[in-house]
Amino acid sequence: MTTPPAAAACPACGAAASGKFCSACGASLEPRSCVRCRAALGPQARFCHRCGHAVGAGGTAGNSDRSAWIVAGTLSALLVGVIVYSVVTQEPAPQIPDMANAGATTGDTTARAGAAPDISQLTPRERFDRLFNRIMQAADQGDTAQVRRFTPMALGAYAQLDTVDVDARYHAAVIRLQIGDIAGAHALADTILEQSPNHLFGYIVRGTAATQADDPGARAQAEREFLRRYDREMAAGRQEYRDHAPVIEEFKREANRETGGPADRGGRR
Repeated sequence: MTTPPAAAACPACGAAASGKFCSACGASLEPRSCVRCRAALGPQARFCHRCGHAVGAGGTAGNSDRSAWIVAGTLSALLVGVIVYSVVTQEPAPQIPDMANAGATTGDTTARAGAAPDISQLTPRERFDRLFNRIMQAADQGDTAQVRRFTPMALGAYAQLDTVDVDARYHAAVIRLQIGDIAGAHALADTILEQSPNHLFGYIVRGTAATQADDPGARAQAEREFLRRYDREMAAGRQEYRDHAPVIEEFKREANRETGGPADRGGRR
């Protein structure tokens, strides 16, 4: 009986192999030669040892290299397209209303632009006030990114308040005006006036919202209502009026100027 010939060893991994490719590592078992000088080549050779010609030049290896570059170029083009699309379609930043400086900062002047304030140990009202102050400081500096960053946190803290007074509702309305939520600010102004009829904050929010909505008629009406109630309301000595005195006086000056009311302290009408 004739003994079958022993399987040849794979020149790449040394395993017993037969056929055209090694079943262990997949290396070609076909003899290779240089396409330029026809010298015999080893299984792992990348260049001819005789003439230095690149193995596979003009054959499958060269095609693989070209394919790799084509794929890389295509992926790069797609990446650039995604970046351009993201920039072009990015949502515009909110317009900061004139009432960005909405009043006193209730003693918190440390939350400047930078790291987020640590509010984990604060009460819901303290968290809301701290975040309101942070948003107002960012708005004063024209930092719309910080306004967007902290607004959801502030409104979330507002929603967790056990009791909500006029001052908190006014702060929430101002925050909504920072992001252009005119309807939300209007709703809070209505609630303020329902809870505390004639409260000046209700007319300030209505007037500012009308300005953002480019509604001069609604702005003029809010200013007239504000001026009609100003003296009696200020005589009530509300704490929130003292805390937000600069905003109240600025709205009064603008209302007098637009309605032809009494001259303000600077002699303007």
